[in-house]
Amino acid sequence: MKSTVENLSPTRVKLAVEVPFDELKSSLDEAYKAIGSQVRVPGFRPGKVPARIIDQRVGRAAVLEEAINKALPKAYSDAVRDSGVKALGQPDIEVTKLEDNEELAFTAEVDVRPDISVPSYANLAVTVEDAEVTDEEIAEQFEALRARFGTLNAVERPVVDGDFVSIDLKAEVDGEEVEGGSASGLSYEVGSGSLIDGLDDAILGKSAGESASFASKLAFGEHAGSDADITVTVNSVKERELPEADDEFAQLASEFDTIDELRADLRERISRVKTLGQGAEARDKVLELLVEQTEVPLPESSVQAEIDWREHDVVHQLNHDDDAFEKYLQAEGKTREEFTGELREIAERSVKTQFILDAIADAEQVSVSDAELTEYIVRQAQRYGMAPQEFADQIVQAGNIGALVADVRRNKALATVLESATVTDASGNTVDLSALNTAEGQAALEDAELAAELADDDDDEDANA
Repeated sequence: MKSTVENLSPTRVKLAVEVPFDELKSSLDEAYKAIGSQVRVPGFRPGKVPARIIDQRVGRAAVLEEAINKALPKAYSDAVRDSGVKALGQPDIEVTKLEDNEELAFTAEVDVRPDISVPSYANLAVTVEDAEVTDEEIAEQFEALRARFGTLNAVERPVVDGDFVSIDLKAEVDGEEVEGGSASGLSYEVGSGSLIDGLDDAILGKSAGESASFASKLAFGEHAGSDADITVTVNSVKERELPEADDEFAQLASEFDTIDELRADLRERISRVKTLGQGAEARDKVLELLVEQTEVPLPESSVQAEIDWREHDVVHQLNHDDDAFEKYLQAEGKTREEFTGELREIAERSVKTQFILDAIADAEQVSVSDAELTEYIVRQAQRYGMAPQEFADQIVQAGNIGALVADVRRNKALATVLESATVTDASGNTVDLSALNTAEGQAALEDAELAAELADDDDDEDANA
């Protein structure tokens, strides 16, 4: 088999492939076998019809078409491998020559991974936030811990900021009660702003049994984005009583014997979180610099695949409901064209980032061990709330193991870049992130990001309650 490569653009090539006819023998045999099992010829058992009879009854052209359909995928793959083309996506194949018992020729146009010149990592310099822990931050965490162990006591007085109330809500649009817009016995912390705009102002100063009305925009449901008249009734009022900040509380809330030991542990925890935050900030900024400083021609097929995946992810969360998608767009204040345009910008940046990190991984000869892949699968399973084996089985069934390996490889490539870059904090001090460039450091960084995501999800759920 012979093949030549013609560069159509920095991201697309045309392969011209010539296949000697004797290399099609196995495909022809399979074609005769497949067709022979389908035709019925008197005097011959199914599957035992001679080739010459099939040529007479069905026609040699049908056999050749069947054989070529079977042979083309392998011939194309062999041509890609032999030419060293880094193909992306599916090719556009056209048979250009077919001479029985002589030769098959075809062309294949396909997008390819572009050649990229990545700037020197040593020249990258970024500044991150200071990791200094303040007394105010420790006090904030300490008070939050006290609040977790506080008790709620009923009071007979008007609502004040910080109280916990049980309320009933009713929403109306144009005088009609909104379906699903009413709720009874909702628990709410006054001042949290986690339920609906205007609620805090409406219930401040109200006592149990009193009601108030206010206007607000609905964030969800059929009338998302519409102005609604909200009626709220206060059922009960409770205030939180905090435990005394003493050694007894330290023993109740932690493994420590004294309040000073508890505060020291809070300082250490906050410092660790801030160090991880510096790592995440440095990584994001270094990656941003790489993307800004590197020219990357983008194959349209890769960009479109990324757009399709991201759009499918949004639509899937909306249960593939077109009406729900339209309401989502209305709530976001976007047209479908604006939504697609934003997706394209995000997709182009994502594909560019992937290509840059792949180029770095190639240059650094980055490899991925079985242990590293297993660790990554475990962490990703946790991110999606799945058992590791269940997650791994789904990945294998979907044929996405290669994508996971690529993710791990890119993470390792970025860690290499981060190690070479110059990172300073806002005060001008050099930041040592070497601990984050280990597998354990990367795991800690991902775990911290996962915890932040889960916290955001909890906040969203509270806001949607």
